[in-house]
Amino acid sequence: MRVVIAEDSVLLRQGLVRLLADEGIETVAQVGDGTGLLAAVEEHRPDLAVVDVRMPPSFTDEGLRAALAVRERLPGTPILVLSQYVEERYATDLIGGGAQGVGYLLKERVSDIAEFVDAVRRIAAGGTVIDPEVIGQLLGRRRAGDPLKSLTPREQEVLGLMAQGRTNGAIAADLVVTEGAVEKHISSIFAKFGLQPANGEHRRVMAVLTYLGHA
Repeated sequence: MRVVIAEDSVLLRQGLVRLLADEGIETVAQVGDGTGLLAAVEEHRPDLAVVDVRMPPSFTDEGLRAALAVRERLPGTPILVLSQYVEERYATDLIGGGAQGVGYLLKERVSDIAEFVDAVRRIAAGGTVIDPEVIGQLLGRRRAGDPLKSLTPREQEVLGLMAQGRTNGAIAADLVVTEGAVEKHISSIFAKFGLQPANGEHRRVMAVLTYLGHA
């Protein structure tokens, strides 16, 4: 596996490089800002980009914006956001742009090396790994029981495929049903989760986050 690391802290960056090397994972480029991330990913086409949220020049959300730009220029590039903070503004956009190969972990998770390396491999393979704290903040910490229990078995299947980043057409093909049937199941899921039409495209993101928080 080949990775690019975008992290402005040299100490943390070197630590990640060594940690990954011990697991047989090669770091093909190390950069300290969003511009460098874009250039490195375009040059090396890595299996995964590990990205900090707050980098130069403003130390606000450069990393997330760069990650979104990477996904736009090179769709499907696996991204692991690694941060001390939950940046809600762009996190939903990153997840909503296609949940396959997306991760958002808080840096404290790196202390559990086995868990971190497992997340790296899962995301590079197209999986989704979202920190429970991130899910909690993006959902506004709503925890009224287990909302998945209100779904029918078919609706849970549809939601699980949504969480994999599948389109309605792809879900229909997987389940051997019409796309119209899938749309009806998704509308029912939105209704049961209390996600109103006014929420727009973010309804799909919020439904997926709810699934990841309770699955």
